[in-house]
Amino acid sequence: MRGSDFAELRAFASVAEHGSFRSAAAQLGMSASALSQTIRNLEDRLGVRLLNRTTRSVGLSEAGARLLARMTPAIADLDAAVAEVTDQRDAPSGRLRINATRVAAMHLMAPLIGPFAMAYPDIVLDITLDERLVDIVAGGFDAGVRLGERLDKDMIAVRMGSAVRMMVVAAPAYVARAGIPETPRDLRGHRCLNYRWPTSGSLYRWEFERGAEKLDIAVEGPLVTDEPELGLRAALDGAGIAYLFEHQVREHVAAGRLVHLLADWSPPFPGFYLYYPSRRQMIRPLRAFIDFVATARPHQL
Repeated sequence: MRGSDFAELRAFASVAEHGSFRSAAAQLGMSASALSQTIRNLEDRLGVRLLNRTTRSVGLSEAGARLLARMTPAIADLDAAVAEVTDQRDAPSGRLRINATRVAAMHLMAPLIGPFAMAYPDIVLDITLDERLVDIVAGGFDAGVRLGERLDKDMIAVRMGSAVRMMVVAAPAYVARAGIPETPRDLRGHRCLNYRWPTSGSLYRWEFERGAEKLDIAVEGPLVTDEPELGLRAALDGAGIAYLFEHQVREHVAAGRLVHLLADWSPPFPGFYLYYPSRRQMIRPLRAFIDFVATARPHQL
């Protein structure tokens, strides 16, 4: 492949990422008109339209989407290889793009940011919060943080933190008013605070396990939300029963603001993982972050 071919493909990838010739041109250090001509040259050479242009937006054509999906991993590999060869400094530097859920970011990553910045002052952590299970390669991310059960098999995963646990909780006022559910099936007679999956829009069925018995329960109540903090606030105010991560409610239970229900039905399970594509080349900021996670003190995770 000629150098000009690679430059054209990089230009196409930049326009696709930004959805704008102007923004892509600024990143590439060229004029928007020159970038537009570069894309036209590429389309003419390939004989297909890669981008659908209107006066207000730029989007991928079907052929453009297929090309981008195939070339993104290759470009990432080339970038990693070049970085590995050319970066000879002792201290790793550059930008590390991580996609994480809000819970993972606030619970696991937030305590690491300060210590990591002190240890690696030349690395920029670029963290995007997203509840969807995104394709991190296609999205241009170096790594992601998700529950282990949701990871693709072709990803390399590094455990972050210890096992996690879900807790069924309610305010003392609610328990005094509505009583205590003795089994998960009893929740059908209670006012429960529902969580909606941002990915599908479906409601989360509360999962329980005791010994060999496993249950998933569809609940109903006065709230449906995709923001767990709203569910926590509603539970504290006595609106109903919530099902949340232990770290979200531990202090409230200890202080007596919430009551832990159905404790023997919620055993710990493997928690969150930092994951990344199984490529031979790895950018130095990611290697540094993986090593840092492995040696982080317990209170930091």
